[in-house]
Amino acid sequence: MIDLEKARLAFEEYLEQFCREDEKIKLKIVHTKGVVRCAAKICDGMGLSREDCDLAQLIALLHDIGRFEQVRRFDSFEPSVMNHAAYGTELLFGSRQMIRRFVKEDTWDAVIRQAIGRHSDYSLEEGLSTRELLHARLIRDADKLDNCRVKLEDSIEVMLGCSAGEAGSQDISPEVWEECKSRKSVHLEKRKTKMDYWVSYIAYFFDINYPASARIIQKERYVERIIGRIPYRNQETKERMQKLGEWAEEYLQKLAGGL
Repeated sequence: MIDLEKARLAFEEYLEQFCREDEKIKLKIVHTKGVVRCAAKICDGMGLSREDCDLAQLIALLHDIGRFEQVRRFDSFEPSVMNHAAYGTELLFGSRQMIRRFVKEDTWDAVIRQAIGRHSDYSLEEGLSTRELLHARLIRDADKLDNCRVKLEDSIEVMLGCSAGEAGSQDISPEVWEECKSRKSVHLEKRKTKMDYWVSYIAYFFDINYPASARIIQKERYVERIIGRIPYRNQETKERMQKLGEWAEEYLQKLAGGL
């Protein structure tokens, strides 16, 4: 069985080596706990078994374990400096077998490894078992749900490195907008302007997988509220963000209805 309380205690012990006063470390601790809660909500909405609910929460607890070392080494979350998902899987399943601190049995190792290793990929490719795909999709949805909270609570200056007004005066890059028009998430490396980053936070709704996740997003009005945080002084950007919001809502409505 999966002992979530034991796993949480082991996670707290792991965090002792990092400076908890560091703002980025604090942010990731809060985010991790938020993703665990979101995973539980999605599982409840899907009516999953107790074992899969516990497994989803364990994966959520460990999904960003590589981020803490990234912050310590580079003081950055940028993917260009470290692939935190790959580092996390190596940390857990490499020679040190740290995963055994969190769960005694190896029954779920393949599922945990695939879900954590692929949670930040642009998209999920083929080659996963049914259960691996279930949990890879679950962690991606739970991660995005808590990131909605982050986008609404954290300061624009911290997230974008500029004021909300400055971001709203910028253009959306052509490559980024083309991906949005195709109802796809934005490839991170294509982002050029600060506005591109904000656009990518809406476009990632096109990668939501489960009706239960979509219904939570609709209930919390995340699309409308995230778009509304920026004052769009650039008229073309304002019109495009309105259109992007409509597309995202249409996608979520279709998914929420199970169509």
